[in-house]
Amino acid sequence: MKFIIMNGAGNRFGVFDARAHPGFTMTSDLAKATATKNGPMGALGADQIIVMRPPKSSGADIFMEIWNADGGEVDACGNASRCIPWLAMVETAQDTIMLETNAGHLQTTRISEHQVSVDMGEPLLQWNEIPLKEYMDTHVVDVKVGPIDAPILARPGAVNMGNPHCVFFVDNADETAVDKIGPMIEFHPLFPEQCNVGFAEIRGKDVIRLRVWERGVGITKACGTGACAALVAAHRQGHTDRMARIIMDGGDLQIEWRESDNHVIMTGPVEVEFEGELDV
Repeated sequence: MKFIIMNGAGNRFGVFDARAHPGFTMTSDLAKATATKNGPMGALGADQIIVMRPPKSSGADIFMEIWNADGGEVDACGNASRCIPWLAMVETAQDTIMLETNAGHLQTTRISEHQVSVDMGEPLLQWNEIPLKEYMDTHVVDVKVGPIDAPILARPGAVNMGNPHCVFFVDNADETAVDKIGPMIEFHPLFPEQCNVGFAEIRGKDVIRLRVWERGVGITKACGTGACAALVAAHRQGHTDRMARIIMDGGDLQIEWRESDNHVIMTGPVEVEFEGELDV
């Protein structure tokens, strides 16, 4: 089976092309084994394992199955939503591909040779869409880090971009203890399906420095849905305009929350690191 290692802004994927292998089934154990630093991807490991399959519904060109490094299957991955359609664009010489995921259909467009734009759809902002355990206004949710009367972090926003995100606004993202705070919030009882945790430093009305703790993965060099969630949460709290450059450890993404149709558009780079064959 064709196996590809690629990344989107540093967010690294191991891709199984199962379109010609209908009997292939990804499992939790195989996903974990493939993503491990001692697995077939080599020393760097992977943030997610992706399985490419034929489309399941009309109107789609390709289906993307997504597994986190901990072996859990998830519905959305923003950076993979650029990488996988790009492979199909190269194959077919098309500049637009309709990607199908468990979260729905995503329209993707090649902007330049290695730049792809994805219409991520409308952000889900109701408390039961995140989901939260109880009713709450999601532009600021009641989650604190540290003493109740003097918290270190507070007033995060909650956004669902195909998966749940909790976004804190910090003075300095590089000095924030993402590795300690991230797992605490990921399993906070307010989030029954756990959550991705963003730490966003506002550097201007159109610039955000972002680090993300991804549920089931840990700290990643980039998170596409996290970048989208950060822009939405920042604009809702009045920190930014509706378009911003999101600076992450692995590279930059351009995010726009369009006023015309409420859709979030993500644009960023795609890179192929290796292509080969695996005996599965």
